[in-house]
Amino acid sequence: MTPPDGLSGMPAGVPSGTYGIPQVFRILHVSTGNVCRSPITERLTRHALVDRLGHRRAGGLVVESAGTWGHEGAPMEEHAAAVLHEYGADPSGFLGRELLDEHVIRADLVLTATRDHRAQVISMGHSAGLRTFTLKEFTRLVRAIDPATLPDPDGEGGVVERARALVRAAAALRGWLLAPSAEADEVYDPYGAPITYFRSVGEEIHTALDPVVTALTGVPART
Repeated sequence: MTPPDGLSGMPAGVPSGTYGIPQVFRILHVSTGNVCRSPITERLTRHALVDRLGHRRAGGLVVESAGTWGHEGAPMEEHAAAVLHEYGADPSGFLGRELLDEHVIRADLVLTATRDHRAQVISMGHSAGLRTFTLKEFTRLVRAIDPATLPDPDGEGGVVERARALVRAAAALRGWLLAPSAEADEVYDPYGAPITYFRSVGEEIHTALDPVVTALTGVPART
C-alpha cells in the first residue's frame, strides 16, 4: 500500500494542482485479497516508472492497490515478494487493504486483475466506468493508440496530462477492440500455488505492463 501523501486530506472533487498542490495521476490496481496479484502489479509498475523516468519525474504517477476482499494490514504473500525480487522490484513495507469508496474516487485509472473485479469497481459508482479496465484489456487498447496523438511527457502538463489523455483514448476505443476470448482479459489468482505458478503470473503481469508504462511515460523499456 502506498503511504498517504499530501493529497490524502483533500476534499472530494478538488483536482490536483489546486491551491498549489502538485498535480498527480493515481493508478489503482485491484485484485481479490490484495496479497498476490495487485501487490505484484503495484510494485512492478512503480519499479518500471522509476526505471524510465527517475524518482523525481515518476513522482507525478502515484501507484496503489487494494482488494475487493482485501486482507487489511496483511503482508504480501511470500511467493509474490520473491517474484518481485526476481524482477528487481521492492516488496518491502507492503500492507494489504480492503477496497474502499475513497480509493476509487481518488483514482484516475483503475486496473483490475479480472473482469469480475472490474464489474465490482464499476458497481461502486463514482463515475468509475470510463477509467476502470482489466489490466490486459487496457494493454490491448493502449497498443492501438498512436503515441504521437498523446501529449508530450516533457511538455507543460508532463506525464500527468499524458496519462489522462491515454485513459480517455483507451475508453473511446473500448467498444471497438474486443477481447478474442473471455479468458484473454483475466489474470488468474495464484494464491496457495507453488512459486512456479507465481512466476508465470508475474511474467504475465510484467508483459502486460510493459506497453502500458511505455505509453504513460513515452519511454520504452531498456534493452
